[in-house]
Amino acid sequence: MKHLKIITEIKQYPNIKALPDEEIELLHKAREAAKKSYAPYSNFKVGAALLLENGEIVTGNNQENAAYPSGLCAERTAIFWANAQYPHIAIKTMAVTAIKKGEIIPSPLSPCGSCRQVMIETETRFNTNIKTILDSQSEIWVIDCAKDLLPLFFYGKDLD
Repeated sequence: MKHLKIITEIKQYPNIKALPDEEIELLHKAREAAKKSYAPYSNFKVGAALLLENGEIVTGNNQENAAYPSGLCAERTAIFWANAQYPHIAIKTMAVTAIKKGEIIPSPLSPCGSCRQVMIETETRFNTNIKTILDSQSEIWVIDCAKDLLPLFFYGKDLD
């Protein structure tokens, strides 16, 4: 028997002011997007902001639906919109924030498994990494690539 160790590196920042200016702006855009979320069932508002390689910033937020799970997460809303509008432009950085009861959540929240898989597909599609910034009241986490969030990802092309 062999053991396989998987290590994920997360950079921790004490607050938004500790980030570079470009990332501060992106996080503010994610916070604005979260406020526009349609979340009447959970009241858990999530916003995502993407910085594309061409300098454009694209935002998205979670969209709930009474017929659960017909809604969509903020991360996938933003990624799918970016890929539809800019099909040949890679995503450089993604910032994600969540608001509950009008306040940014107390600790960083990672994207769900479906969003992580879409992030990896997008990284693979453009042969680049998506730096991900996860917001909270207590600290900010920065992850260099989606594979650090989902190391045992599914990649269908490997099955050929």
